[in-house]
Amino acid sequence: MKEEFLHYLWKYALYDTDSLTDCEGNRIIILNPGEYNRDSGPDFFNARILLAGTVWAGNIEIHTNSSHFETHGHHKDPAFNNVILHVVARNDRNVCNERGEELLTVEIKFDDKLCEKYNSLVNNPAVIACLNEISAIDPFLIKYWLNDLVVERLQQKSQLVMKILSETGNDWEETFFRMVTRYFGFRVNAEPFEMLASALPFRIIRKHSDNRLQVESLLFGTAGMLDEGLFREAVEDDYYLKLIREYKVLSAKYSLPQIHGWLWKFSKLRPLNFPTLRISQLAAMFMSPDGMFSKILENDHIDKIRKFFELTASPYWDDHYVFGKKSVNVQKSTGAQASEILLINAVIPVIFSYGQKNCNSEFCEKAVDLLDKTASESNLIIKEWSAAGIESDSALYSQALIQLRNNYCKKRRCLDCLIGNQIISSGRRLMDQHELLLEP
Repeated sequence: MKEEFLHYLWKYALYDTDSLTDCEGNRIIILNPGEYNRDSGPDFFNARILLAGTVWAGNIEIHTNSSHFETHGHHKDPAFNNVILHVVARNDRNVCNERGEELLTVEIKFDDKLCEKYNSLVNNPAVIACLNEISAIDPFLIKYWLNDLVVERLQQKSQLVMKILSETGNDWEETFFRMVTRYFGFRVNAEPFEMLASALPFRIIRKHSDNRLQVESLLFGTAGMLDEGLFREAVEDDYYLKLIREYKVLSAKYSLPQIHGWLWKFSKLRPLNFPTLRISQLAAMFMSPDGMFSKILENDHIDKIRKFFELTASPYWDDHYVFGKKSVNVQKSTGAQASEILLINAVIPVIFSYGQKNCNSEFCEKAVDLLDKTASESNLIIKEWSAAGIESDSALYSQALIQLRNNYCKKRRCLDCLIGNQIISSGRRLMDQHELLLEP
């Protein structure tokens, strides 16, 4: 039995409350089980119990065996001196705190079926352990849980945004540029695009936003794509040579670093996803001298925001996929799928982070609302959930389902999952925190 399972029983009062007695047979009444602590120190803080007419306030420590209190070194740690109750599955030894005071220890009694259900989930070989049982869960509860999970996912993504914001000296436009560029290469070229955004400051691009040739030369040059020998067929290509000439002047002016051109991947990609086209489309996005992020913050309509990402490569690319090789003439524009990927992974997380950083809940709510108005992703994870009977009708729910699968199902955090809680409890009603705050 894992200790975390006992935490679950304690948190939701899924045990025989009448079994909690001291060595003299006095019943221990739980007024407040405490606040669950995942960091160092006792497992539950600020608990309150009633024993023999006296209210005790302090912390709760939980172990499978009482002897683990010493095994874990708690008997030498002053942080555990305020433990008022030691809850265990097996009381195999009397233990004392750092002051030498013997702990009040009780064995927790519970229905074995709870443990059996828990073990059946965590030992299930399927990624989604509750695949065959989730259909019995109230759909309203699932929707409620998914709404919590999408906020958790946005908070998780905001960690990267905040890291970039710190690196850029709290420049939101630069941060937005880096985030969008990072996801412009999608999965295959994400790393070189991220390196490109870090190597080429957005302030330099803004200075030349009235000249597309110069913006493209800055991007292609810093990307290492203008290096001699990388595109041998382009040695006499007029456009390619113009880019080289522009970049030589600009790189000398700004002392720009350059990433290696061989980092870019072309193989196994559809030609429309070649990084050459993506870089030209990226240049189109930042041709306005006004900051794009400020414009997005001002817009509440998803359709207007989408238009910022309806981008077309420069005319040279109408009959090219790489430098120096002509192809069938067709305009190279970003598709709806590319726009959705940028919205979900870059734009919306930055809006949410902006709201959090500035303590403005309106922008956090706007981010969630935009996800709800964005089409659901369609990938293997979403198909897995569909097979389990859980359908996603927007990016809000597809992002939540990805969070649930990757951060809970794969890690077997069924006890932290509201759905897992309900399945393990097998029809027993989980007690709310306010129900436990009862005075004698």
